[in-house]
Amino acid sequence: MEINRIIQNKKSSVSHLEPDYPLLTSIRDRKTMFIDYSSIKTYFCKKIDIKSTMSTNRTFTMIKPDAVANGHIGSIINDITNAGFKIIALKYTKLTDETAGQFYAVHAERPFYKDLVSFMSSGPIVAAILEKDNAIEDFRKLIGATNPAEAAEGTIRQKYAKSIDANAVHGSDSDENAEIEGNFFFKADERF
Repeated sequence: MEINRIIQNKKSSVSHLEPDYPLLTSIRDRKTMFIDYSSIKTYFCKKIDIKSTMSTNRTFTMIKPDAVANGHIGSIINDITNAGFKIIALKYTKLTDETAGQFYAVHAERPFYKDLVSFMSSGPIVAAILEKDNAIEDFRKLIGATNPAEAAEGTIRQKYAKSIDANAVHGSDSDENAEIEGNFFFKADERF
């Protein structure tokens, strides 16, 4: 590949490359070429549109207080692992009103926010980061519709949830939210 040849040969000229190529911003100092590797990555990501060709492999979930109180932790984790998800991080904890409010701050202006914060701080929860190819989409299918009455047969919410409010589990809806939510609960050294 052209880029590998250029990087390995520090004496190579970059003048023959495309005009918008990032190495043109590189400098020479005493026969050493300094290469802006972040520019190279950006350049190639733009050229092949990596974001659109990759699907995420991590998601975040929370077993909610209703499912914990009803003794469904083991069954839900079993369903998750049987669906091919690997558990990267797992934590049994209880949210305070403050931490539940921070976690659900995106809903602060919605009419259900206060009840949601109260419910999520009403008992212990289990937070987890999960890994699998196409994790977000596959996990959303596994948990089912928000309203358990509309959830497909065999989904987690159909089996363990009682209502649209007490719907057993939370699942991230995007790559960005999975990262934000996972970071809310887990430090880097708590992920395996």
